[in-house]
Amino acid sequence: MKKILIVVILTIGLSGCYKDDFIQPIPEVKEQLQIKDAVGIKLESAFVTTEVAMNVKMEVAQSVTIKIFDISNRVVSKETMDVKAGDNILKVYTSALPSSAYRIGLFDSKNNQLGITDFNKL
Repeated sequence: MKKILIVVILTIGLSGCYKDDFIQPIPEVKEQLQIKDAVGIKLESAFVTTEVAMNVKMEVAQSVTIKIFDISNRVVSKETMDVKAGDNILKVYTSALPSSAYRIGLFDSKNNQLGITDFNKL
């Protein structure tokens, strides 16, 4: 009985000191970038100068395309990337765009629109 008790105590004691390497902290998403829905796109600010943070939220990991449309609804920029399930904080660089109103959309691999939002380039 003593041997079993010692083994149990050692097991508990040693496992308590074991570092769980597989648990990684998830960076907290700023309040301005939080999305309540399961899928969507959100910019940190609707007024942009050279860059803006963006959250792309997905239910599953997949390849998505982000398109920027001008006021005439023409695509002026597009980029395809792989995103993970959950929040994906990205940077959008806008210094090459002239001052105007724009729309930024999120599309899946079949070109289905998953989200859209507007911004103004100052």
